[in-house]
Amino acid sequence: MHTATEFRLEARPRLPEALERLDALANDLFYSWDHGVRSLFARIDLRLWQKVEHNPKLFLRRVAQARLDQASEDRAFLAEYRRVLSAYDAYLESEPGTEVLEALNPEDSLVAYFCAEFGFHESFPIYSGGLGILAGDHCKAASDLGLPFVAVGLLYQQGYFIQTIDAQGHQIARYQCHSSDELPITPVEVDDKALTVSVPFPGREVHARVWLARVGHISLYLLDTNTAENTDEDRELTLQLYGGDSATRISQEMLLGIGGTRVLAALGVQPTVWHINEGHAAFQILERCRMAMADGLSFGAALESVAGCTLFTTHTPVPAGHDIFPRDLVEHFLTPYLEHSGLEFDAVFGLGSKNGEHSFNMTSLGLRGSRFHNGVSRIHGGVAARMEGDIWPQIPAAENPLGYITNGVHVPTFLAPEWASLFDIQAPTWKSELRNPEFWQFIDKIPDYHYWSVHKALKQQMAEFIVRRLKRQHKRNGTGHSVTERMARKLVSPEKDALVIGFARRFATYKRATLIFSDLARLERLLTSPDQPVVLVFAGKAHPQDKPGQQLIKVIHDLSMQPNLMGHIILLEDYDQAMARRLLSGVDVWLNTPEYPKEASGTSGEKAAVNGALNLSVLDGWWGEGYDETNGWAITPRDIELDVEFRNREEARDLLDLLEQEVIPLYYNRASQGYSQGWVTRSKASMKTITPRFNAQRMVMDYVRNYYQPATRQGARLRVNNAALAQELAEWKARVQEAWSGVSIHVDGCVSDRCHWDESVELKVSVALNGLAPDDVRVECLVEPECTGTHTGPGPDAFVLEASGEKDGKTLFKTRVQPPYPGLQTLRLRIYPHHKALTHPLEMGAMLWA
Repeated sequence: MHTATEFRLEARPRLPEALERLDALANDLFYSWDHGVRSLFARIDLRLWQKVEHNPKLFLRRVAQARLDQASEDRAFLAEYRRVLSAYDAYLESEPGTEVLEALNPEDSLVAYFCAEFGFHESFPIYSGGLGILAGDHCKAASDLGLPFVAVGLLYQQGYFIQTIDAQGHQIARYQCHSSDELPITPVEVDDKALTVSVPFPGREVHARVWLARVGHISLYLLDTNTAENTDEDRELTLQLYGGDSATRISQEMLLGIGGTRVLAALGVQPTVWHINEGHAAFQILERCRMAMADGLSFGAALESVAGCTLFTTHTPVPAGHDIFPRDLVEHFLTPYLEHSGLEFDAVFGLGSKNGEHSFNMTSLGLRGSRFHNGVSRIHGGVAARMEGDIWPQIPAAENPLGYITNGVHVPTFLAPEWASLFDIQAPTWKSELRNPEFWQFIDKIPDYHYWSVHKALKQQMAEFIVRRLKRQHKRNGTGHSVTERMARKLVSPEKDALVIGFARRFATYKRATLIFSDLARLERLLTSPDQPVVLVFAGKAHPQDKPGQQLIKVIHDLSMQPNLMGHIILLEDYDQAMARRLLSGVDVWLNTPEYPKEASGTSGEKAAVNGALNLSVLDGWWGEGYDETNGWAITPRDIELDVEFRNREEARDLLDLLEQEVIPLYYNRASQGYSQGWVTRSKASMKTITPRFNAQRMVMDYVRNYYQPATRQGARLRVNNAALAQELAEWKARVQEAWSGVSIHVDGCVSDRCHWDESVELKVSVALNGLAPDDVRVECLVEPECTGTHTGPGPDAFVLEASGEKDGKTLFKTRVQPPYPGLQTLRLRIYPHHKALTHPLEMGAMLWA
């Protein structure tokens, strides 16, 4: 018996003329944050919209012609269609605000933002988690603000994996290819020809096609090696995000950094600021140096010119989060590229070496190839400054150039439509007031019953979503219908209205997903109280190679299937943005229990807070700045010097204490109105304090003021007159580095140990400059009070000592200091290199103390 060959045929509909701009809406990621655009597609065919997982382009390929024809004649639909188009056109025609124009003139400024992943929407799966969502939110806010901004990334055919969890609790990773015509992208053409760029690799050139994704006002360019010019092996270089081995990873990073820079050059795009978002894109530094050297600059001058307009953002204090490659692997892959670049391997390797190790650290390359650097929260900024201190070996971590900007979330993306509608009524200008904390006091004017009714409706929608996902999950795994019913019974019981706590994020061990189970008997008693039930909802993926992370998933799965806990612990598979929007807007409490200080920022709690959920979190990442005692609950981390098991045990006890003594009693403290007024008060505090401080517009404007504007100016300074200042700076640095080991500083004579408050004391030091000139250094005296309560400034007062002749072959520096504080104060004297062209006064990492 012969089996017939099967062919797949897709009959695509034609858009009626009246609806022809649906195609434009489907090809602009504006839909990823505009509820109105997405609702248009859902109104045409809700079931299909859900089946194609909210993908507008795929929807327009699959929708029945009759549905489109019917919509084109439906007056109500057409009215909504015209309203959405009008809002879309108004958005595209909007001009940047004065604040942006004063900082970055679109006529002569442009930010280029490079990242390995971008998370805009579940329909565009080229992201894995927090880094990608942050990058997507950064782009969306840049579009909202009208920033001159372009982004560069890679187009992965399969993206990150699709997660299923089997009946035994094992994570199964499955990959799915996405064709270009079902993604919101179009091929980039130059002179009517598809644009491709190539990068030298061992024994061959690797070619990449270039795609454009529109994101409102801005453009995102994506490179894709799945092209006929490449070998089968090379076509798979952009197959998976974070897939393959080290050879695959370094290949992807060469494509992103070197190839991405070549894309912008081929398009004639000339950025004035380059933002490297995490180390994956740091090879762009080499390509930009190569281009500068082709224009006649030395390597040193090229590096200064490139670094002066470059910002590097590091996102993780966890060592495994930094790409580190063996020397021989880097040499093998980079040699063909370096052969014709003018760059020498040893000099390049020196940019990426860390602590003299025989390995190449992409974070080190990013830091040495940039002059602006930041972590992503106040706590993380301090951690990163210490962690990367070898870049500036003689500088105290608190003073080195690595600062911070705390991450924020794109409110229009993650705010539930129901809240947005309520805000439209209560405070119609809320979208333009996202950075105004005073404005958000309007939340208090919303009647409590109205506020709670919105939350209840969203919680009900979340419950229905969870039940649908559980049924699908259990049906596939062959789990009985009765089990599914028992799982869902607490969620779908409106008379109990159980307290729901959400925990959804990547399953990495440092995030301690199972910390809450440390005292299982006590937790079971809290969860299963007949009058005050609690439901824990977990979701998240573990990297396919992270076995300990996958074990956490199995532990939670096994607990969720225990008869006495069933329905109180729920584990959902395949966490993505669609699920995130449901959980973040529906849960009562958002739980986060990272091992301090390993949570760089963590933005999911911010998304929950803008929807009124209350954070219950370790004081790490953004929550260290966001918590104010009225807007959630905090677990104080124990000293990191203490034993890990002891820390876990104590912090777990704090968590259960808070649940038992504060969270659960407050939630169930319901009067005759059927809800807890105390809970609503705290929920409103969460929404009004966190929304204006931790949103992506505030974050991007912080980048504009603190980094993009200064980098634009510094880059321009270093480039003028054929980069004369960059050449001068490079030569000066080489001279200082050669001489510095012979420089020394000593106090000259005795310093008075007391004086009256209105008198001054003279300070003199003698300095062996080892061939340097007095103008090559700065000598300072730092003064700070021994009683810190008398000092309210950001740091010690600094007094500069001036050169005042020579003595015994050494240069004398002196000044007079009048005590700035009453009582005892500490004086410390130091010297460091100084040049007018330095971006940061301590960027050379050299400093000596008397």
